[in-house]
Amino acid sequence: MIVVLVETDDAGVAEVSRETLTVARDVGQRAGGMPVHAVVVGPPERDLTPVAMAHLGEQGVAHVHRVVDERLSAYSAAAWASALVEVARTTGARVMTAAGTHRGNEILAHVAARTGLAMAANVVSVDGLDPLVVTRQVVGGAALEAMQLSSQAAVFSVAGHACEVVPAEQPTTPPVTVSAAPVTDADLLGKVVRTGEKAADTTAALTSARVVVGAGRGAGSADGFKPLLQLAELLGGALGVSRVVTSLGWRPHSEQVGQTGSRIAPDLYIPCGISGAIQHWAGIQGAKTILAINTDPDAPMVSRAHYAVIGDLQQVVPAINEELQRRRG
Repeated sequence: MIVVLVETDDAGVAEVSRETLTVARDVGQRAGGMPVHAVVVGPPERDLTPVAMAHLGEQGVAHVHRVVDERLSAYSAAAWASALVEVARTTGARVMTAAGTHRGNEILAHVAARTGLAMAANVVSVDGLDPLVVTRQVVGGAALEAMQLSSQAAVFSVAGHACEVVPAEQPTTPPVTVSAAPVTDADLLGKVVRTGEKAADTTAALTSARVVVGAGRGAGSADGFKPLLQLAELLGGALGVSRVVTSLGWRPHSEQVGQTGSRIAPDLYIPCGISGAIQHWAGIQGAKTILAINTDPDAPMVSRAHYAVIGDLQQVVPAINEELQRRRG
C-alpha cells in the first residue's frame, strides 16, 4: 500500500501532487500492483470538489481518505503528520510520500521523526523498492544523489516538476472514507494563524505557466520590468526573477525562481539579463526549451541555453514585443 498526502487548491489537486501520484502509481505497478491511496487533510466543511475527485480518478487512485477536524482549518505540520501516520497505520501502508513542497517536506519530516523511519527528500526517481533505492536532488538541485533507505517502510517526497503528470491507463472512481484526525493540543502548538490575499497577478501562475519570462540584474531597475511584463502578457505566461532582483527590492519574492524560490517547468523559458548562477539553475531544470537574452556571450545561462540572443534586453525585448503585436494586427 502507498499513501500519498495530496494538496488541493481551487483548481482541484495541485499539479505537484498529481506528479507525486504519477510517481507513486509507477512504484506500485513495479511492486506487483501495490494500490495508491490519497490522503486529504482539512476541516469537515472543506469537501473535495468534483474537479479534485476527477484528478484523483485520472491518476488511478484506489481510495481517498479525508481526515477531518475543525482545528485543521489552519495548516499545522505536526497535525497533518498525525493524520498521515494514522492512515498509514490503519491501511498497513509501506510507503508514505508527498510532493516536495515546503509543506510536503515539513510534514514528512514530522512523519519520519514520529515513526523512526528514514526519509529521502526531493526524489526524482525510484530505482528499487526492496530495499528502497532513490535518486534525489541535493545542493539545491545542482547535483543528484543515489540513496538506499534502510527502513522497512519508506518515506520520501517527490521533487516538484521532476516528472510529468501522466494519467492512469485505467481511471478510477475512488471511494471516499471520512475519519476524525488524531489531533492533540501538542500538535497545534505550531500552526498558521493568519494568511493574506496576494495582489492579483495579470499573468499565469508562475509554477504552472507554460511560458516564463525571466529577469535578472540586467533589467537595470524596478522601472525596467515594463517590457518584460508586456512580453509575458503577450505570450500568456508569467514573470520569474532571479534572487538578486528580489534582494534589491525590485520585484516581490513570490516571483523568485531558483534554489530559494519556485521551481518551474515551462515549455519555454526566456531568461533576460540573468547570468545563470547555480542557485538559479536549481529552479529551471524542468524547462523544456531555454532562449537566453544577454549581453555576455560567455554567461553560463547563454552557454547552457538551447538558443541565445546576444544583446541588451532593453533593446531586444521591446523589439520582440513590437513584432508580436504587429503579427497579431
